[in-house]
Amino acid sequence: MKTNTFASERSAPWNKGKLVSQKAPLRISEIWAIRVRLEIYGRRRDLALFNLAIDSKLRGCDLVQLRVLDVVHGNHVASRATVMQQKTKQPVQFELTAGTRKSLLEWIDAARLPHTDFLFPSRIGESPHISTRQYARIAHQWFDEIGSDPTAYSTHTLRRTKPTLIYRRTKNLRAVQLLLGHTRLESTVRYLGIEVDDALEMAEQTDA
Repeated sequence: MKTNTFASERSAPWNKGKLVSQKAPLRISEIWAIRVRLEIYGRRRDLALFNLAIDSKLRGCDLVQLRVLDVVHGNHVASRATVMQQKTKQPVQFELTAGTRKSLLEWIDAARLPHTDFLFPSRIGESPHISTRQYARIAHQWFDEIGSDPTAYSTHTLRRTKPTLIYRRTKNLRAVQLLLGHTRLESTVRYLGIEVDDALEMAEQTDA
């Protein structure tokens, strides 16, 4: 009896062998492994991009469109910045830690970027800044270089990393919601991948 290969292929789950769940956030050890490697090899742009991605918690589409003036006030990098999110059309504020400010200033000085320039100009003439696809390729290179499986991570990994660390330490969903710029708490719950009942219980105990 002949096997219907076509039928068996069609009956196979579409997601067989594929990672379709939320990408895992980076562990502290992985953050420092990437950071130290970029510092050692003097990759200023990548170090600034990596640090800013972790601190800002921005989606890739918002991160790549940041300009120097979004983070620099006068002659120094600000400790906080606010940007308008493309997806929600809502402003979101984020902090810039000392290490991130230092790496950004070194990159801006080395690249001689004017205030009106994009923070991460594209090396391809057709685009004024790196694209989200370029950003994804750069990020996957970071993961690959520290021996992590690049398919297990994505640029969303960088967006999720700090909120996940904050949530694990504080269990404060409202704070994470604000940091991510989510309009609904349910979105934050799904984003962090926590149990709904636990999330609602914590939310009830959190003063907004």
